[in-house]
Amino acid sequence: MLKLGALVGPTAVGKTDISIRLAEAIGAEIISCDSMAVYHGMDIGTAKPTSEERHRVPHHLVDIVDPSVNFTVADYQQQARELIKTITARGRIPLLVGGTGLYYQAVADNYDFFPVEAVQPVRQKWEQECSDQGLPCLFEQLKMVDPDYAAKVGPNDKKRIIRALEVHELTGQSFSSLQTSQRNTYRLAAVGLYLERSQLYARIEERVDKMITDGLVEEVIRLRKQGYDRTMNSMMGLGYKQVGAYLDGLLDFHEMIAAIKLETRRYAKRQYTWFKKDKRIHWINMEDYHDSKLIIDKICEFMDGQFLKA
Repeated sequence: MLKLGALVGPTAVGKTDISIRLAEAIGAEIISCDSMAVYHGMDIGTAKPTSEERHRVPHHLVDIVDPSVNFTVADYQQQARELIKTITARGRIPLLVGGTGLYYQAVADNYDFFPVEAVQPVRQKWEQECSDQGLPCLFEQLKMVDPDYAAKVGPNDKKRIIRALEVHELTGQSFSSLQTSQRNTYRLAAVGLYLERSQLYARIEERVDKMITDGLVEEVIRLRKQGYDRTMNSMMGLGYKQVGAYLDGLLDFHEMIAAIKLETRRYAKRQYTWFKKDKRIHWINMEDYHDSKLIIDKICEFMDGQFLKA
């Protein structure tokens, strides 16, 4: 059975720094588990590892597709599976790092996605209804036909909300019921990092302010000039959507920043709720350790124990 490490948790908790030091300690290569980090040119709003950090430890599934590409969780899963094999063959440990719960679960539990081909007239119908009625209306419909999947994806994931409604219309079955999983595919050692809410929210505030200072608005302007508009899935991502609304005159500058902070706090709460459902994840409160080296030592001890299990 192949080994698979994972370091997960809500946004802004401090996963990047810990993951690099952990990878160096255990001889791992990092497989990004972030649905936005896959896109070229979307750097500031996704808080990607820096080039220096990526030089220290190999990072995979970062900057692999154009923002115009509709990159799916099934695409991610397929590439992650192959990487796990090739990294293992090199005598290294594959380490999933990130906060996209669906991506993590698709790999850790080896989801088998039911192959329902998209039917354009049906897809376009839901796209039009989203345009006419708004995404909140579609999300309410999803909650009625597939509450489990609605709880997973959240109210802002347009792509997956529409896909689930499309599949329900085509099959008469909920999207979640058509997914099967194989939990024993890997020898999993998963660790979650967390902070108490007030501390995490303070970090989120600081991160958003830094993104604005670092040029998030300018990044979105550049992406728009390259032809990437707000209708694309990539540009609906957290931060990018709110900056787009600002550039379109729907929010003023201060409202934009407040909206990004609010939605990031909400997203962090959903991330934590998602990951807490997986009882295999060993949780570490970052504030319990005054030195990050102690955190690394604790994670190494846990992972060694998990990997040595028969």
